[in-house]
Amino acid sequence: MIEAIGRPAAIADILAASDLDYEIIACDPELSDTAVFCDHYGYAPEISANTILVRSKRGDLEFVACLVLATTRLDVNNVVRKRLNARKVSFASAEETRAIMGMELGGVTALGLPAGLPLWVDARIMLPDRIILGGGDRASKVIVDPGIFHQTPTTEIVPDLAK
Repeated sequence: MIEAIGRPAAIADILAASDLDYEIIACDPELSDTAVFCDHYGYAPEISANTILVRSKRGDLEFVACLVLATTRLDVNNVVRKRLNARKVSFASAEETRAIMGMELGGVTALGLPAGLPLWVDARIMLPDRIILGGGDRASKVIVDPGIFHQTPTTEIVPDLAK
């Protein structure tokens, strides 16, 4: 069973323990969706990332968190489906995301995930000097060196996870 932990305090602890440069920035919760956030606050979508929870639809229910750049699309029907060894997969609902990850859409982050939840990071995430992630709630974002994903548990860097 996957168990959610407290957010965003746990995220701040993870960042502080990483020895990487980071910044936690406040944002208006009404402006937290990636495209709106980037447009309003002047950040490049090319360094902004989305954490997406995906679930198998048949057989044993499995979840995986996937991290992709905002300028790409998660290859859910090919790469994710095959890696999960599932006949069908879908994006988790907002309710499932809230229950599994303890976060609301617009604030979902790839940091401080529940124990046992795999994280697949598209290899393109590792290319910029810094990336922007959700802050664990709709009122914050995190800017951090993508090297953080060499320090997070259950993380795998996946080539071509996104198109």
